[in-house]
Amino acid sequence: MRYDPNFKNYKRYYIYGIIFYAITLTINVFVIFLLFYLLITITIHGLPVLSVDFFLNPPSRFAARSGIFPAIMGTFWLMILTALFSIPMGVMAAIYLEEYSSKSSKFIELVKLNIQNLAGIPSIIYGILGLSLFVRGIELGRSLIAGALTMSLLILPTITIATQEALRAIPDSFRFAGYGVGMTRWQVIRHQVLPVAMPGILTGIILGLSRAIGETAPLIMIGALTFVAIAPTSIMDSFTVIPIQIFNWTTLPQMEFHKLAAGAILVLIVMLLIMNSFAIYLRIVFQRKLSL
Repeated sequence: MRYDPNFKNYKRYYIYGIIFYAITLTINVFVIFLLFYLLITITIHGLPVLSVDFFLNPPSRFAARSGIFPAIMGTFWLMILTALFSIPMGVMAAIYLEEYSSKSSKFIELVKLNIQNLAGIPSIIYGILGLSLFVRGIELGRSLIAGALTMSLLILPTITIATQEALRAIPDSFRFAGYGVGMTRWQVIRHQVLPVAMPGILTGIILGLSRAIGETAPLIMIGALTFVAIAPTSIMDSFTVIPIQIFNWTTLPQMEFHKLAAGAILVLIVMLLIMNSFAIYLRIVFQRKLSL
């Protein structure tokens, strides 16, 4: 039998492959086990407190009377205002950067690089920015609109980058076909590019809003209150959100409030699942329209 000098290396790399596969599988199983343990623990403690009174009552010093109605309304209005501010700015910025700006401009490259860097900045930094700019600079106070503007800054890079990637994935042949029949650049973007890129854009928007709904640090930094007994009725009202309410209950020593926090976590998880399911549904709808 002829000796093959490469066989020894092949055998060694084969063993390395098995070891790497075993390590990654072990880590995945461990992470999934931890995730299920947390979900089961939260469900066991939180499911019994979910009731009509829990959803309709304001927070109270007594655990039996406490609810999350102001926090749910604060979260709802905060998400609406954040979407109104961040989606038009993020999508329009991405359209300009990808469709109108010069590809060879050093300034545009610098802007794109800074947007990517902004996406990695810790959320507490956005809280400091919101406190300096909106709360104290423009004197909006600890209001709902100050919180929405701060959260808009937080998710603006995420929406812009997702929209840029969705537009960049469209082949130039789509654009050339529009120009070939006499369309203007805006008509090409409106009728050729955006419909094809829409699933990716919507996915980025939902992911950005999903991040905003679970963030606590920026809102605590701008002074969002941990105890609000009345739901906000205007954009200048003080507010609280579900993550801050959860944080408040977990700092209390009584076990009953910890169970309320577990119930609020379940509500927040369901809201996130609904938002992600809606994003998947919209992506499927737009993909079906394009395939027709």
